Parts: sequence; structure tokens; C-alpha cells
Amino acid sequence: MRIAMIGTGYVGLVSGVCFSDFGHDVVCVDKDAAKIARLQAGEVPIYEPGLEDLMARNVAAGRLFFTDDLAAAVAEAEAVFIAVGTPTRRGDGHADLTYVMAASEEIAAALQGYTVVVTKSTVPLSTNRQVKQVIAKANPAADFDVASNPEFLREGAAIDDFMRPDRVVVGVQNDRAAEVMAEIYRPLYLRDFPILTTDLESAEMIKYAANAFLATKITFMNEIAGLCERVGSDVKEVARGIGLDGRIGNKFLHAGPGYGGSCFPKDTAALARIGQDHAYPMQITETVMRVNQEVKARMLEKLRDACDGSFNGKTIAVLGVTFKPNTDDMREAPSLTIVPALIGGGARVRVVDPQGEAEGRDLLPGVKWEDDPYKAVRNADLVVLLTEWNEFRALDLKVLARKMAQPRMVDLRNIYTAKAAKRAGFETYIGVGR
Repeated sequence: MRIAMIGTGYVGLVSGVCFSDFGHDVVCVDKDAAKIARLQAGEVPIYEPGLEDLMARNVAAGRLFFTDDLAAAVAEAEAVFIAVGTPTRRGDGHADLTYVMAASEEIAAALQGYTVVVTKSTVPLSTNRQVKQVIAKANPAADFDVASNPEFLREGAAIDDFMRPDRVVVGVQNDRAAEVMAEIYRPLYLRDFPILTTDLESAEMIKYAANAFLATKITFMNEIAGLCERVGSDVKEVARGIGLDGRIGNKFLHAGPGYGGSCFPKDTAALARIGQDHAYPMQITETVMRVNQEVKARMLEKLRDACDGSFNGKTIAVLGVTFKPNTDDMREAPSLTIVPALIGGGARVRVVDPQGEAEGRDLLPGVKWEDDPYKAVRNADLVVLLTEWNEFRALDLKVLARKMAQPRMVDLRNIYTAKAAKRAGFETYIGVGR
């Protein structure tokens, strides 16, 4: 198949590279000429384990190309994927479809021969029908269908998710489009991965419902964690106990500083807004959003308690600022709430993150970036474990404690235990839900 991927952000680039590894001919398109030049030079603009090598292999094989010429890419394509951003619109919580509709108009002008236009971006209900209307209006003679193909990629594990998915969801309006989509995903079908073909609106809803449910699991455990602290339970044991129930499962039950990232905050807000627009409030989702913000505030109280009630004049080392490990993504990361509050309270903040500095320098002004946790904690009054990078899972706690002015730790990911920290010389250890 000949595929054009419009947008080389996280979803577009990973999807385009993986489709080319299926054996398809893929052209990735972006308006940013500088980004295209970097990609053509073999430079990956995002951090995703394994992506650089996979991209290089498929470029060398002659299946993967990068261009800023949308018209030429679309004209040759049998399927055109829209993978542009849909950020939350300021003021009303709606997903901003400006880029989706602009791409649709450009695609319309370039279509030649029968083409399936596939929405890969996360979009509200009825968006695919709007895309169809925009294209038909801009080019009444176009021979095309639309399809919805939401992504379910976890940052840090996106390639494995694409190549070995839990499921592939495809929304179509007719068999003709379904056949094209089946051919695109044929390598997965041959290996018996589930491919669900449904209508457009159901495919759109599946994406939002999945992310809202996962955000709910995270937030539920964070709320249970708060109660565990009051009654003396251990949230890790609670999570293990309920996770063994096959109806619940053990994933997304880790208590911490609240969810962040590119999907959950945006998609829960969009789902809540869709409910409001249709006079059917999504009460659980709205509560999840509110509680998630309260969780972040509760984490700050833990840090303040560890600093004897005030951040002023304290030196604090923060380990990890990306919203999760194995990514450079800072979108809606808990650190964007916590670190500015520390600085605003008068603290001197040192930060260590394996991939977060490039994006974090602009987002976290006033911090000092270090590349070594042992250097970051020197003469510090508190060390905070905020992102569970592997680099922080096997620290020598005795060395950390010895280097600190006041050996105090707030572990917001429950990587260590109070017993291990105290044995290593920490006078204070505070976890979450324990």
C-alpha cells in the first residue's frame, strides 16, 4: 500500500515508521521544513526507545520518506492518515480541530483516484463526518471514503504497542473502505491480533472511553492511597490484592502524584465537554478530573511536611520531571505543578531527568539541571522521587543520605520502602498511601 501520513508528531511519526516496517510505502508529511530536514538527516525529534533504529532501517530499505510537499504525497497515496494535534481549546474544554480541518482541506485539493482518508488523531464524536463534508465541499469530484483509526500507543512502549497491539479499532461506512484498512493492517491480521471494525461514531467513542477509564483507575487508587494513609493500610498491598481479581486487573493501579501526559488530561476534558454538549453530564469523568488536581495538591503537602512546614531556604533535589519514564514528554506532567510551587515557596531546586532537560528548560525556569542524582543531592534538605525512571530504581541510598544536609526523602512513586530508607540513614521517608 501507498500511505501518506500527515503530521510527524508523536503519533504520526511512530505510526508512519511502523507502517513502513509492515512493508508499505510511507511518506510522512509536515509543514515544518526544519523538522523534515532533521528527519531526512536521520534525526528523530522525539525520544521513543527503538524508534531511531527502526526509522533508519526503513529509510534504507526505500519504504519511508519525509517531505513538506503534502500535495505530492497525497496524490500518490491509497490511504491518507491525518495525525495532527488536537489540543484542548482554551476556555471550553473542547478538542481543537483547527489542524484537522485545515489538513482535510489541503488533502481534498490533492486527491487523485480512490483514497481512504483516515483520522488517526484523537477527535470528538462526528469529527470524521465533518472531515468528509469538508473534503466533499472542497473537491466535489473526489472519489474517497473516511475512516476512524484511533491510536492506543503508550509513550515509551509505542513501537511494541503498534506491532503487538491489544486491538486495532477501525471505523468505516462501507465495505470498500474496510477492505483498504484490512489490507493496511494485514500483517497484524495474519498474526491473529484483534481487529475491530465498527462504525465511525463507535470508533471515536472507544478512544475516549478507554482513556477515561484508565484515568479513572489511576485516580481511584490515588484516592484509596489517601485513605490508606489515614487508616494505616499499605496501598501497594491493596493494589496487589485487588489486581489479582480478573475483573479488575493489575494495570494502572499504582498510586502516585496524579496522571499527566498528552492523552489523559486532554481526553477526559474533551469527553466531559461532549457530555455537556449533549445534556448528559459525564459525572464520573468530571470527578476524576477534579480529584486528579486534588492529588497533586496533596503531594505538595507531603513535601511541605518533609520541610518542616516551609520550602523557604531549602535545597530540594527532584529526580524525574517527565510525566512518565522512557519519554521526553512534559505535557501535563505533575512536575509542572510541583516544581514551580517549590520555587515559589523559596526553595532552591535541582533537577535530574534522563530525557527531560531539552523540553524542561523552558517549562521549569529557575531550576538547576544536573546529570547525576548523587551530585544533585549534595547538601540538599530533601530528595523527591517524582518519575520512576530505571536510573532511579537502584540508587545507593546510603550514599544519597550521606551527601545530604538533611537526609529526607519523599518517594511519590513508592520505589523504595521506609524500612530501606531508614536503614540507609534517612531520618524521614514519606511515600504515597503507606
